[in-house]
Amino acid sequence: MSALVGTAVGSLAAWLWLLLGQGFFWRTDVRLPPRADPAPGDWPPVCVVVPARDEAAVLGASLPSLLGQDYPGRAEVFLVDDGSSDGTGELARELARRHGGLPLTVDTPGEPPAGWTGKLWAVRHGIALARARRPEYLLLTDADIAHAPDSLRTLVAAARTGDFDAVSQMARLRAESRWERLVVPAFVYFFAQLYPFRRIGRRGTRTAAAAGGCVLLRSETAERARIPEAIRHAVIDDVALARAVKDGGGHIWLGLAERADSVRPCPRLRDLWRMVSRSAYAQLRHHPLLLAGTVAGLALVYLAPPVTLVAGLAAGSGPAALAGGTAWLVMAATYVPMLRYYRCPLWLAPLLPFTAFLYLLMTVDSAVQHHRGRGAAWKGRTYARPGTAPDALPEEG
Repeated sequence: MSALVGTAVGSLAAWLWLLLGQGFFWRTDVRLPPRADPAPGDWPPVCVVVPARDEAAVLGASLPSLLGQDYPGRAEVFLVDDGSSDGTGELARELARRHGGLPLTVDTPGEPPAGWTGKLWAVRHGIALARARRPEYLLLTDADIAHAPDSLRTLVAAARTGDFDAVSQMARLRAESRWERLVVPAFVYFFAQLYPFRRIGRRGTRTAAAAGGCVLLRSETAERARIPEAIRHAVIDDVALARAVKDGGGHIWLGLAERADSVRPCPRLRDLWRMVSRSAYAQLRHHPLLLAGTVAGLALVYLAPPVTLVAGLAAGSGPAALAGGTAWLVMAATYVPMLRYYRCPLWLAPLLPFTAFLYLLMTVDSAVQHHRGRGAAWKGRTYARPGTAPDALPEEG
């Protein structure tokens, strides 16, 4: 009985600390900071780099939104076709002919050498093409992200006004199917819990993260931080990019998007499972002890509240039931703002323990797949753990 009460009280203590001591991660009001438009004629040049591998299914909904940006300054788009087999490059050219708008360059970098992930090799190629245009900013955005017409304008204005070296927005992911509504808001909720947005934007803090789907990066900062060469083997490249910028003294900002949405559907549980499990173990640096600690932490924080509530009621332990029930209530309350942001029904809030259990299983599966040699696999490529990747950079051509 004392173990049951202790577990319930420990879980409640963890939730009270998360509620008040983890940068108010559960609040969803971190949006683009105050901004002022540059004077006419003073808008800096921007190049948009879009790495794309087998994205024909979503490109028709995303690329026209980039080509149609109403940016007042000079801007152009570089789509880097990363060895697609579905006609991604050809479709991109056809969309540019059909829709017009910003100039589009489509190119391919060839297969990535050892030590590089495919996406970052494509980003490297796109940045190299863009540098010939001498842009002040680079917008790194994924091929499944649709932007509102003023997205680029507002990102640049925010970066200029706040003197940020990187401004990133967590694009609103699709949450339409039953499984998407159950899993997707929790994905962003857990991310914010690990990397509280308010801390990221403060100078002098070590917390660093970005959302790879939408990152406006100062060109000078990218060159100084050796991006993407310095993070060439990173599977979770957005967090690695933010860390490289911040370690170099850069000022970064991350918040929830108002003008960028993912158009990639993941209607089935197996689609979402693959999205999470492909990189979950990489987040833990492929370390078994970190995996064990994560599983124990998820169990204490997310699974213990409903379990101790039910067990306490069954065993007649009022303290265990009270502490477990209160922890569950605090958990659900902190999840409500994210559900509102995603326009999902609020009755999903009490189901967060079940969703967390799914994430626990996805994380364990990620470790199992890694040890079977199938970890960090995406679109036909499997990446080695960073410690096994060669450190030598490829020679410049």
